Amino acid sequence: MSTPVVECPTCGAPVEWGPQSPNRPFCSDRCKLIDLGAWAAEEHVIPGDELEDDLFSGDVPPRQH
Repeated sequence: MSTPVVECPTCGAPVEWGPQSPNRPFCSDRCKLIDLGAWAAEEHVIPGDELEDDLFSGDVPPRQH
């Protein structure tokens, strides 16, 4: 059975899905850190339910910067 190959989400390079690729699905530690930085900068988000956000938005105190 052959090892599946996936695309690195950051750069698109092929990555073998197995123990030989410890950063999978990323091709390298660099691509993994670039993706982490994008999440930290809120460039990536998981969509939520606007109705639910409105219902519970008063339960959380506003952020203090």
